[in-house]
Amino acid sequence: MRVNQLIALLREHDLYRGTTAELDPDTDFATLHYDSRQMTANGLFVCKGFTFSPKYLQQAIANGATAYLAEQDYQVAVPGILVTDVRKALSLAAQLYFDFPQNQLFLIGYTGTKGKTTSTYFTHHILSEAFPGQVAMFSTINHIIGNQPQDTFKAHLTTAESFDLFHEMRQAVDNGQKILVMEVASQAYLLHRVYGLTFDVGIFLNISPDHIGVNEHPNFANYLLCKQQLMLNSRQCIINADMDHFAEVYAAAKVSTDPAKIFTYGVENTTASVSLHPQTATLTASAFTLTANDQRLASLAADYHVSVPGDFNQGNATAAILASHLAGAQTADMQAGLARTLVPGRMESLATQHHGTVYIDYAHDWGSMDALLHFLHTQFPDHHITVVTGSTGDKGEDRRAGFAKAFNAYADTAILTTDDPGQEDPRVIAQQIDAGIDHDKVTTTYIAKREDAIHHAIAHATNHDLIVLAGKGEDAYQKINGVNTPYATDPVIAKQVIADLEG
Repeated sequence: MRVNQLIALLREHDLYRGTTAELDPDTDFATLHYDSRQMTANGLFVCKGFTFSPKYLQQAIANGATAYLAEQDYQVAVPGILVTDVRKALSLAAQLYFDFPQNQLFLIGYTGTKGKTTSTYFTHHILSEAFPGQVAMFSTINHIIGNQPQDTFKAHLTTAESFDLFHEMRQAVDNGQKILVMEVASQAYLLHRVYGLTFDVGIFLNISPDHIGVNEHPNFANYLLCKQQLMLNSRQCIINADMDHFAEVYAAAKVSTDPAKIFTYGVENTTASVSLHPQTATLTASAFTLTANDQRLASLAADYHVSVPGDFNQGNATAAILASHLAGAQTADMQAGLARTLVPGRMESLATQHHGTVYIDYAHDWGSMDALLHFLHTQFPDHHITVVTGSTGDKGEDRRAGFAKAFNAYADTAILTTDDPGQEDPRVIAQQIDAGIDHDKVTTTYIAKREDAIHHAIAHATNHDLIVLAGKGEDAYQKINGVNTPYATDPVIAKQVIADLEG
């Protein structure tokens, strides 16, 4: 990556302010990093982050940085390239450094308050049927950048930092991948992690208040605005016609996308591009039929079976069908992929002999919790529903009142416990959830240790009970006081409790 190339790119985006000292325009940086510990000889170091300290720049220089990229002059021994927004600049620098890997991928991006991970998995499975060994995936659970065991690994963020994002894209391209399906969080646009990136297909699943707090979005309007950016940066758009704020999202899509390339879907919705007609929804799977109101999509009119339970997942599956169609998949690929998709930590069910049925789901906000509990209550209105959950600390404070609202509507018992409390006291978080619970409807207990809470819920259940373990899914860590503390995961703990109780 040469200096003159980077400056030209920064100028193109009106980010360039100048340099702190003369830089040879033909200087070719061997490395690019924002982590000073990773810096090596002849590198460009990026000074970014809410907690950035000049000592990190000094460490980077000691490790071999010969220049830095920043919003201010740090008056050090090496020259700086100054910009108006270092996060945007990092995204552009990463694209240049990794030789614009997105240009060699068909990019599909999902946004929404709930359903991003499931929809991403659906799409990955469908496209893997159509294009075996050529489909990469960036999800909240896993990243898949190739076909070898080491090419699948745990995700750290819903949408990675821009440097890591384009690095993994380059690895995916080098591994022979042709398509990338990824989740796009609102934070990705708030923090410019996908700045300058255009998606071939952008999908907006839904929106409800979430991620609003001191460390996230200041209000719902900002949250919606950030999510709308995916529509503004996609060549083709898919939107849930039944969602709240549909008109606003559709209007955003039309700003930069030809209406002929905006597709919609909805339940029994004849004004949408395709209509979803639910057939069956059991506690283990579901089936639905699609009809096409847009004759360009006539080939999608068919019956579909989804291996992941929940009537709400039929909408996610429909979004995946449309996205896969635009990527070149056939209807048979869609039917096969949906029938075989299993999503770790999403609506996993464990049957017991004497202690009811245990459901494990990542539901972590009002929208996902409400949809999950509504589905279970609808399927078994006479069963006792017990929910084990907590709420994350340091973010999404509005989730706590949302959980109480969902419990009041559909749950019988709530066992409040610990879930990634961060720097907050998990008991205080639980008290804030409990404050909104109607105790005439919902029996509430607080058990601090999550493993003990799960044991209590299952041990006290009968075969007339449904036990929901919500929030953690397959996550193998709990974030406590800034430390990723190993955690066995909800499925592992639940299976062990069942084995101990039932021999």
